[in-house]
Amino acid sequence: MFLEHLYPDRTKVITGMFLELINCAAVVGIAMLMYPILKKQDEALALGYFGSRIIDSVLLIVSIVALQLLVLLSEQYIASGAADRNDFQTVAALAVKGHFAAFDMGMLALSVGSLIFCYLLYRSKLIPRIISIIGLIGYAALFASGCFGIIGHDVGMVLYIPGAIFEIIFPIWLIVKGFNLSAIDAQAIKK
Repeated sequence: MFLEHLYPDRTKVITGMFLELINCAAVVGIAMLMYPILKKQDEALALGYFGSRIIDSVLLIVSIVALQLLVLLSEQYIASGAADRNDFQTVAALAVKGHFAAFDMGMLALSVGSLIFCYLLYRSKLIPRIISIIGLIGYAALFASGCFGIIGHDVGMVLYIPGAIFEIIFPIWLIVKGFNLSAIDAQAIKK
């Protein structure tokens, strides 16, 4: 059983947990940076995007807590010797299921918020619409993947691919070209 190996290899797990915490902070930071731009397009949707990213981060942190519990459970499992091994396996199985459930729910929050984000990008023409469409397709697929995960059907990572394509193209576009400033100026003139 994996509990025999988890605690001795805990450095890898703890490193992964800290990287996930950094990701959680970055997700909220991105939402904070995007809010002033997005609220010029639609303040209610911009707040929805911001809130969804906070929910996403909280759910990912909950999934991290489940991993920490598994490391602690592994330590106790090793220390206990042969006693109560079945109880440890049951608790470990529940912690693993809790981790994946929180992760899948986090992916739902991420996908809903990112659909709002991509819709606002599409509507405002801040970036080329084709990039926004790739994002809409990607996050709809991620939403489907999260739903499948919650009902117990693991479809693998294939539904992550369209969203990953957006998450590669979008920042490269922003670095090379930036936002369409004329679209931002046009929105400011309308208001």
